[in-house]
Amino acid sequence: MQYTKLSVIVPAYNEEDTIAEILTRISQVDLPLEIETIVVDDCSTDHTRQILEGMTGVRCVYNDRNLGKGGAVRKGFEAASGEIVIIQDADLEYYPSDYARMIDPILRGETEVVLGVRLDPVNDIRKRKPIYWLSWLGNKTITLLTNVLYGNNAMEYEGCYKAFTKHLVDAVDLRSNGFELDNELVCKIMRRGYGTVDVPIRYSPRDYSHGKKIRWYDGFRILWIIVMCRFRD
Repeated sequence: MQYTKLSVIVPAYNEEDTIAEILTRISQVDLPLEIETIVVDDCSTDHTRQILEGMTGVRCVYNDRNLGKGGAVRKGFEAASGEIVIIQDADLEYYPSDYARMIDPILRGETEVVLGVRLDPVNDIRKRKPIYWLSWLGNKTITLLTNVLYGNNAMEYEGCYKAFTKHLVDAVDLRSNGFELDNELVCKIMRRGYGTVDVPIRYSPRDYSHGKKIRWYDGFRILWIIVMCRFRD
């Protein structure tokens, strides 16, 4: 298949401090493909929408009510016209310059699903807090359960960067609106017999005081969707 365009889906909710910077970083990425950036503003209550209205070179979708990250990503998938899609958070935790390595296995015909595996940040001060180790345990549990249930061997499923061929995304019936949407998509794709390829990505974590939105109970929703997708359509 010939690939000519990458669609970058950016779900955004109350990201006035970072949205302009992340869109600037995306615009600076050099790829052999056209880059289409689609921002889905999930009914932000701060100045995110006003900032977006002043941006150029970006397609914007504005939700009239808050759907959740998964709902925003689904809206972005519907609007995407590229043959490859990638998910990009609106904060500054991830580096768009990693897009090239994310899509390379797809361009080479190795796979249609690429998972970004986060490299440990240098001198990660989060390790001094118990909440870090609870998150670490949750991540490992999600990875182990998914690999066992779907016969896969991925190193991680919770990194933000995931790249897919668009026709594969379109073939899957997605229903989740929360953070578990990524897991629903990957699990349903693996049920169709597709394997995944891991790619290392850089990561600069932010904490809740800087707008991090995922909560502990989202981990249980993710575990539930992993099990449900294995045994139900």
